[in-house]
Amino acid sequence: MKILGIDPGSIYCGYGFIKAHDKHGQSAGFGKNRQPLYLGSGRIVMSARKPLHLRLKELYTTLAEVISDYGPDEIVIEKMFFAKGIKAALSLGHTRGVVLVTAALNNLNIYEYSALEVKKAVVGYGKADKSQVQEMVKQILSIGHSLSSDSADALALALCHANTMKFGER
Repeated sequence: MKILGIDPGSIYCGYGFIKAHDKHGQSAGFGKNRQPLYLGSGRIVMSARKPLHLRLKELYTTLAEVISDYGPDEIVIEKMFFAKGIKAALSLGHTRGVVLVTAALNNLNIYEYSALEVKKAVVGYGKADKSQVQEMVKQILSIGHSLSSDSADALALALCHANTMKFGER
């Protein structure tokens, strides 16, 4: 089961891929500890100088390429939260919409988790800060290089989903 986590944003959109066991515990290529396997991650960067509609188009095009390259089985995105301002909330809503449409056009199921659920699943504490999440993601997936906070958040979403599948809470 390949899981794509997406941390949407209108300037930076992080993504992260892992391979995890499905709900029946089936997956090839895992060690005895059955830990998820890191497949890759990245960050889609869009120019803040471009109008929003062009950034959304770029997000769609690039995300469609990422999906084509990695071939995920499922996509995970963070549930909507209250943003700092109306403009930020609207931009986030637009980018989430692009992610949802891209998933639908690729016939992929999409799952959503709150920031609290993700932090609990990865760090064990729902009020963990970004640096704690980032370090735990690197530790769980045995990543030796640095990650952008967007990529780490996307991988954390994927790990949260893998844990949820593992415990049959879907």
